[in-house]
Amino acid sequence: MTMKNDVENYIERRKRTDKAFANDFETGYAEFKIGLMLREAREQAGVTQEKLARITKTKKSAISRLENHAEDVRLSTVSRVARALGKAVRIELVEAT
Repeated sequence: MTMKNDVENYIERRKRTDKAFANDFETGYAEFKIGLMLREAREQAGVTQEKLARITKTKKSAISRLENHAEDVRLSTVSRVARALGKAVRIELVEAT
């Protein structure tokens, strides 16, 4: 069994037995995905964090925080950065688990 499968199995087991963990995990994962998607869009566009900061009139450290620690990020911030990269933000409401 690979390490990835061990981790995935642990997460699934823990989510089944600990509702607080499950809720916190899903929230944290969603925040992680936002930062990851923005970083991937920036890299695909061939733009550095420094250049993106100049385009969006912010600091490189703010772009880095957004990509690495996207918790409590404002939707307007995500939209502004996405537009600077030629992207749009789409929000989807799904059933809660």
